Amino acid sequence: MTETVTVHVPLGARAYDVQIGPGLIGMAGAWIAPLLARPRVAIVTEETVARLHLPALETALKSEGIGCRALILPAGEGTKSWPHLMRCVEWLLEQQIERRDVVLALGGGVIGDLVGFATAILRRGVRFVQMPTTLLAQVDSSVGGKTGINSAHGKNLIGAFHQPSLVLADTLVLDTLSPRDFLAGYGEVAKYGLLGDADFFAWLEENAPGLRDDPALRLKAIAHSVAMKAGIVTRDETEQGERALLNLGHTFGHALEAATGYSDRLLHGEGVAIGCALAFDLSARMGLCSQEAPSRVLAHLRQMGLPARLSEIAGNLPDDRALIALMGQDKKVVDGRLRFVLARGIGEAFVSDAVDVATLEAVLRDAR
Repeated sequence: MTETVTVHVPLGARAYDVQIGPGLIGMAGAWIAPLLARPRVAIVTEETVARLHLPALETALKSEGIGCRALILPAGEGTKSWPHLMRCVEWLLEQQIERRDVVLALGGGVIGDLVGFATAILRRGVRFVQMPTTLLAQVDSSVGGKTGINSAHGKNLIGAFHQPSLVLADTLVLDTLSPRDFLAGYGEVAKYGLLGDADFFAWLEENAPGLRDDPALRLKAIAHSVAMKAGIVTRDETEQGERALLNLGHTFGHALEAATGYSDRLLHGEGVAIGCALAFDLSARMGLCSQEAPSRVLAHLRQMGLPARLSEIAGNLPDDRALIALMGQDKKVVDGRLRFVLARGIGEAFVSDAVDVATLEAVLRDAR
């Protein structure tokens, strides 16, 4: 069996490890026991994940003498909302979860973000463990301490920085993902190469088609992505500078998610993929990079079967002005000016607010 890879996130007193490898849910009790002041945990998950993975987690905990209770929420992006945050917090209080206790977030990015925020505000801070069950969550949202919920005004606008105490990324659970969900997560993997590691992107061009079926390739891609994110988070935990690069494609993507009502019309990773293609197109039109760069991005997304154009989103979209207005709610906006992650080439991203609206409209118009 493939060995486990450990990526350390060195944040002083809040440092933690990300464990990546197959079968970690079945070994969860042994990993979590050292964190516990008393042998009990609360688990928050969602319906689809609970059906597939909750029994194995409960068995693993019981084998180490750890008691557990579980809250099962609806699946889907709509769960990242005020009503479900309130339900989660009130349930944790009913379970008499104390500051020294640990809450387990078993699920994808929605559950990880929601539970992270709930534990950040519960008793002014309770520890939690991320157990990401999607490729997207394993390579991105489970690491770095960004937690939150969505608003009608935009995605992730309500939240807090709250680091987990441990991340257990079981690569075997990715076998239970639908092809679409797996691919959506791959959008975040490709992003790491595009923003800061040209060699990794070249490796993905060669090897990414095999990630679904080759455990060793999958482990390497996840571990490399997590290590890149851990390095950036360590240098800029609260996104004052470099960490903003992790939002490559997200200014476009988040606006598109809002425009499609956070529905199955567009998954987060699909929005990121389209956003990365648009960001490189915008960069080329501004003379920042050669036309070869957006062509490579487009070709790779096509090779992987990911969407890269607005025309590939089902249903009608708002007009360009309305999409740009949605971008105005992006968390990178400073003094009312839109800020985009642009690129001077593959692996050479930077943040800029010097984007001409007419050029932006032209990019959106041609992408339709």
